[in-house]
Amino acid sequence: MSLGLLGNKIGMTQFFDESCNVIPVTVLRTGPCTITQIKTILNDGYNAVQVGYGSVSIKSLTQPELAHLQKSNIPPLKYLKEFPVDNPNDFQIGQILNVSMFTPGQFVNLVGKSSGKGFSGLQKRHNFARGPMTHGSKNHREPGSIGMGTTPGRVLPGKKMAGQLGNKITHIKRLKIMEVYAEENILVVKGSVPGKSGNLLSIFPSN
Repeated sequence: MSLGLLGNKIGMTQFFDESCNVIPVTVLRTGPCTITQIKTILNDGYNAVQVGYGSVSIKSLTQPELAHLQKSNIPPLKYLKEFPVDNPNDFQIGQILNVSMFTPGQFVNLVGKSSGKGFSGLQKRHNFARGPMTHGSKNHREPGSIGMGTTPGRVLPGKKMAGQLGNKITHIKRLKIMEVYAEENILVVKGSVPGKSGNLLSIFPSN
């Protein structure tokens, strides 16, 4: 994974290319982010850079979180995330990262939490087929049999059943950057990204 940024989803809109084709895009408020910690193999056992995002008041953080940032003279930040890197010596604590590290036409990967859709059944959650709708059938959307009888006589772990849908960490790979607005810290990517408006996202270059 390359060093990336944290940001929030603003919403979706559309672009028109030179051939007047409609391109769905998502607008992201990305950064600026501050490097809060640099980890190396010698001190921590692995190479990584910790990035902070989102200014908040001192009262919003716990004492350990606040002490961690004050140790490096960094103002309170709401979100912290580590990005594994190959050369941690190329970065400095307190360095500011913004959308200028991205260019139009570049491909990026995004990680975020998908929208929660509550308790859902088998058809909606796992795309199961429904039962027959006629001839006295009473099994339209029921789960049916969920396991064997005598052997092994139990439900095996991992059985696809009804339950919570969404609200999980989702990875979206190779989204093309359409526009970069450095002054407004805005990034416009092609396609959709996880979550609702305001959702926290991790954006990093695609390998």
